[in-house]
Amino acid sequence: MTSSPVLLAVALSLVSALCYATAAVVQERTAAGTANLRGALARGSWWGAVLLNAGGALLHVVALRYGPLSLVQPLGVLTLVVAVPLGSLAARRRTSGTQWRGMALTLVGLTALLTVTASGGSPDSTLSTTGVLAVALAAASVIAVLVRLASGRSGRGGLAFAAASGIASGVGSTLAQKLAVGAGMSWSAALVAVLTVGFAAGGLLLAQKAYGSGLGGPLALLTLVNPFAASAIGVTLLGEGFQYGATGTLLALAGATAAARGVVLLSRPQAQPQAQTSSQIQPQPQFRSESQPDGPARLDVGVSHLRPTRILAGTSRAA
Repeated sequence: MTSSPVLLAVALSLVSALCYATAAVVQERTAAGTANLRGALARGSWWGAVLLNAGGALLHVVALRYGPLSLVQPLGVLTLVVAVPLGSLAARRRTSGTQWRGMALTLVGLTALLTVTASGGSPDSTLSTTGVLAVALAAASVIAVLVRLASGRSGRGGLAFAAASGIASGVGSTLAQKLAVGAGMSWSAALVAVLTVGFAAGGLLLAQKAYGSGLGGPLALLTLVNPFAASAIGVTLLGEGFQYGATGTLLALAGATAAARGVVLLSRPQAQPQAQTSSQIQPQPQFRSESQPDGPARLDVGVSHLRPTRILAGTSRAA
């Protein structure tokens, strides 16, 4: 792969991440203001998020035409990196030191991954029709189990939905690459197209369900599971690998670890949203919503605990 296709794939992925991050903000705002998915579908903002996701998806598919899954998919982690300062800017609040450290670690990790994956030829190898069906069936089974686990779990249900959404989106990207690389007009191409749309739409709806419990934790998990699922398919079924042999593999693992650690830092406060008591909230009423005393406003507790979810939830209430 020459440097030009690599740079093009990276540039397209950056713009795609911006679209996805903005869509995530809008989806979280919509989820905070509606009681269920039916209510969200009735709001124009939700359809605005659909358009943003569609734009991000289109750019992502084009990026897959010029770069392998193991290069393009990890760059999706930039969605969370962009969402944090975007939410802070929208809410006119400072980004915390922990968030800055998380963003720095994530960017360092992605740079390491980019270094060892940005080589080789254009992605000419894609899944066979049998491989497509096998991957789709396996992914659908795992997603069904996660959705079942999410039912009736208010505390961790959002994370299960997020994991399911990440798998659906990752598989959707894998199938989209087959179309982008040059699937001819045939029944198998039509089947891949239908499955691609199905997984993409499923990922969108599952993400909406996940964001109902807040943005930080679900978005972080979704953002990690997505590239992991797609990269696993690329490495195990498409023969994708890393430069520099064992050294490159170790660097890739170190980069993935750093990026994952960065995402954890960006979303750590979301892991314990219920641990905040009324005594913690009352001394700082300026961060609470007057119109929703018993709703999502209970997550806004103070500058020392700012996190992506709370920042964006504040934006939602201001809308």
